[in-house]
Amino acid sequence: MSMAMAVVRPSPLLGQLDFAIGGFSCRKDLRKTKQTPRIKALFWEFKKAEKPPETHLSIDNFTLTKINAKDESADTEKAKTVTVSVVSSILEVPSSGWDACCLDATGPEQFNPFLSHGFLSSLEESGSAVKETGWLPRHIVARDEDNNILGVIPLYLKSHSYGEYVFDHSWADAYYRYGSRYYPKLQCCVPFTPVPGPRILLRNTSYKDQVFDILVSAMKELANKFQVSSLHITFSTENEWRALKDKGFLQRTGMQYHWKNRNYKNFDDFLMDMKQSKRKNIRQERKKIPAQNLKMKRLRGDEIKAKHWDTFYTFYRNTTDNKWGTPYLTREFFHIMGSKMGDKVMLIVAEEGDELVAGALNLIGGDTIYGRLWGCLPRVYYPSLHFEACYYQAIEAAIELNLDKVEAGAQGEHKIQRGYLPVTTYSCHYLLDEGFRQVIGNFLSRETDQVKLVSQLIAESGPFKDGIL
Repeated sequence: MSMAMAVVRPSPLLGQLDFAIGGFSCRKDLRKTKQTPRIKALFWEFKKAEKPPETHLSIDNFTLTKINAKDESADTEKAKTVTVSVVSSILEVPSSGWDACCLDATGPEQFNPFLSHGFLSSLEESGSAVKETGWLPRHIVARDEDNNILGVIPLYLKSHSYGEYVFDHSWADAYYRYGSRYYPKLQCCVPFTPVPGPRILLRNTSYKDQVFDILVSAMKELANKFQVSSLHITFSTENEWRALKDKGFLQRTGMQYHWKNRNYKNFDDFLMDMKQSKRKNIRQERKKIPAQNLKMKRLRGDEIKAKHWDTFYTFYRNTTDNKWGTPYLTREFFHIMGSKMGDKVMLIVAEEGDELVAGALNLIGGDTIYGRLWGCLPRVYYPSLHFEACYYQAIEAAIELNLDKVEAGAQGEHKIQRGYLPVTTYSCHYLLDEGFRQVIGNFLSRETDQVKLVSQLIAESGPFKDGIL
């Protein structure tokens, strides 16, 4: 997959640029003009440009930090030394240590499979989130003096903004227009996956708040060391979002559509909470599936064979070819991820006779079904199959498994009429340039007001009966 960055060309109006050899450093000397930097739009077409030069980045330990920690087995305090390091692959981190941080950060009841070592390592091992695709892993790990892992951060040095779902192309364009480079940037996220959850994963110690502060400082220090334009933490928790505001991060909100299980006994029980017109529409859509001689199946774990992944990859490529143009995930990713994640994977498939014709990929967490990818055979169309495979089957599964909600991914206002309501998502942005920080901060303030208004309007005209929510 070809990735690119904007290359700045000198301009007599913008001053001179000085690129350091072998790295990403930039000195700018902006001359005063009458024009003021403005973010013109929420979405902006990204400029095609040349491949970024090679980077030679050392991976050093950060300064050791003494913290006061209460001994877990005694009512005394002792000094602890925390070492923070940067690794170039998650495979350098023991899966047991990473997953212990992941599980403590969410709790077993809200376990998020996308933050697990198995999922993130599948992205790297398969060649999906690697240097060659513009995702250079730079994960941060904090350890105590006994080499126990205290916290981890999934972090990537990026040369583009694809696969993130929090759109900053207009920011990159603004940098470009004013003689600065936006790429590379540091991105803390789950690649290609707009899933909310903690991003700074901490063991549940008595001094975890101090470890949080150390890791945030390490990220900011890394941003300065790599001389990037910015550091982004996307789809974080609200608690992280609030805490990072006091550490110089700009706050941004977005919106997704989630389905909530209100102790439903079955799918019809859920429908009874809907307005009559919405209930009727859903029933009509579901009747179209057997009418087309389609049979739905939900496969989990060992039920998903290699042939299923190969066929689903065909579905996935059909979707990317028609919608985005470039696939983010390789064929190998699905096989590796499936073997590592086991029963956490649910593949919903549609069969016509003995042939698989469509499928939807889901992961199952502690209290949530996460719907992610969908696709069907090329050059075929089955009315309402997308809604059945992606939304209604996931709802039925959540009810049967007694799970709290279904998260069906980013965007898609059509989800509202099918029982998925808006929830707020959070992201945090640290920009090193003070001028751009102020301009983009003003933009985010206005954008936040718009997100609140849209969410309120949707809630007031939702699909459920009065008094249900």
